[in-house]
Amino acid sequence: MNHFMLPLTTQQSHEVTWGNATSDATRYGNYAMEFLINEILKYGGLRRNLKAKVFGGGKVMRQMSDVGKKNCEFVVEYLSAEKVSILAHDLGSTYPRKLIFDPLNGKVHMKKLCTIHNDTIITREQNYQEMISKLKVGGDVELF
Repeated sequence: MNHFMLPLTTQQSHEVTWGNATSDATRYGNYAMEFLINEILKYGGLRRNLKAKVFGGGKVMRQMSDVGKKNCEFVVEYLSAEKVSILAHDLGSTYPRKLIFDPLNGKVHMKKLCTIHNDTIITREQNYQEMISKLKVGGDVELF
């Protein structure tokens, strides 16, 4: 499972370390997807068995650009190019989502947060965006 903020980066060198919040895997879709697939294959997963469930891409903050739409387009195109079928999806709109994924049975429970009684989600998203924009990264990514 991954959550990225931007679809692509064109930088040539990156450090992608699992569990390291300062990695490009937390920022850019192209690195997050490559890293996730590489980790699955490294631990014995077979490419032919890969399936995806894709959620998100909502334009949660009106004053921000619609990067969610770009993320949706990216992930659908990426999975198609990698021949990974999408079993379920809920993309776009203006609502944030709460997801619970059960890795034992593959089920995803999703709730659209249609009403927000406080600014917690918006504040978290703004803080996260500010944090990742300040990160410096370096190193290599193994692409397959």
